[in-house]
Amino acid sequence: MSTFLGITTDDQGRKHAMEPCLEPCPIERGMRVLGGKWKGSILWHLKDGPVRFNDLARQLGGASKKMVTQRLRELEEAGLVTREVVSDRPIAVVYKITDFGKTTLDFLETLKHWVEKHQI
Repeated sequence: MSTFLGITTDDQGRKHAMEPCLEPCPIERGMRVLGGKWKGSILWHLKDGPVRFNDLARQLGGASKKMVTQRLRELEEAGLVTREVVSDRPIAVVYKITDFGKTTLDFLETLKHWVEKHQI
């Protein structure tokens, strides 16, 4: 039996993880919350203050309003943004990043610099 970087190979040549992850790791759990397309961009556009829905949808360019709505609901459910109805007629909704949502901004900034540095 041989061992290499946490993988063992038995006498029949079958490989086995020595310490397999039995639950999702922290990276996977974080990606489940923030990994959907547009989520990071939405949080980034909310960093400077509340934004009305239509203005946010315009800032996201290639995202449909349906997609923006879906992602905002997911972010709201995760506690990263809040939704406030500011007018009934015509309907006007404002989204705001929460204090918890602001905790994502440091690594979104790091991601932004990484992408710019490597021209990805």
